Amino acid sequence: MGENSLAIKLIAVDLDGTLLNSNNQISPETEKALRQASSQGILVVLATGRPLSGAMTFNRQLGLAGQKQYNIVFNGAVIQDLAGNVLMNQEMNYHDFSNLRRLQRLAKVNLHFETPECFWTCDRDLGANLAINAAVNNELVKVRKPEEITQDFTFNKVGFSVIKEEQEVDKLWQNIPEWAFAKYDIVRSFSSVIEVNLKDASKGNALIQLADRLKLDQQQVMVFGDQGNDISMFANPNFQKIAMGNAIEEIKQEADYVTADNDSEGIAKALKKFVL
Repeated sequence: MGENSLAIKLIAVDLDGTLLNSNNQISPETEKALRQASSQGILVVLATGRPLSGAMTFNRQLGLAGQKQYNIVFNGAVIQDLAGNVLMNQEMNYHDFSNLRRLQRLAKVNLHFETPECFWTCDRDLGANLAINAAVNNELVKVRKPEEITQDFTFNKVGFSVIKEEQEVDKLWQNIPEWAFAKYDIVRSFSSVIEVNLKDASKGNALIQLADRLKLDQQQVMVFGDQGNDISMFANPNFQKIAMGNAIEEIKQEADYVTADNDSEGIAKALKKFVL
């Protein structure tokens, strides 16, 4: 970690599989450690694929609120303060909507489009995965025919998800063409979900922008993560990078330190070791 770990000023924490245990809760020691860091003036920033509405419960639990606290949402497409103000917003447009509907034809999967206000889909049959995603994030799902989507439609993130058979997500993942990977940031965040953002929209890039805005050195930023949508944070050589024990191998290889898993107070253990 080096001497810079003494000067951590911002801790960026992924939600699912990192901050949250297998019961989708923040365990007591982790809450205590993050509250302690926050009380010492260290910014705790949730960095998630979810919209802000899906993170607010956990912000409240950690005592985070107001215009001086921030979340990175939609995998880095949007930075908002906790009063809801948008500091940075990267949007896809109607052309992208058409491109992504072309990709959907490669497999039998749900496709939904996420905005800060709601989720949109043109699918009539919604799998449990999409329904649960909307419920967890406290989001309305608007089902519309393709011809009802207007040319000025914009959105921040897209999810392809399993309807019934997970191998259909495998099929899509294996058949996504090169042009799509060249144009978009496409990650498999879970075995049942593929997430799409604009090419430069990533948690790692959003974190660089937030650090610049707050006039922090990148070496004062510590990150915690476990999945494909966290790789952009772990690709930055300047951040202090902590992989969860349950992280995918690619994250562990890029990490400065591998802590315990999300069911064993991994965040709390690492913070006690390096920060508190």
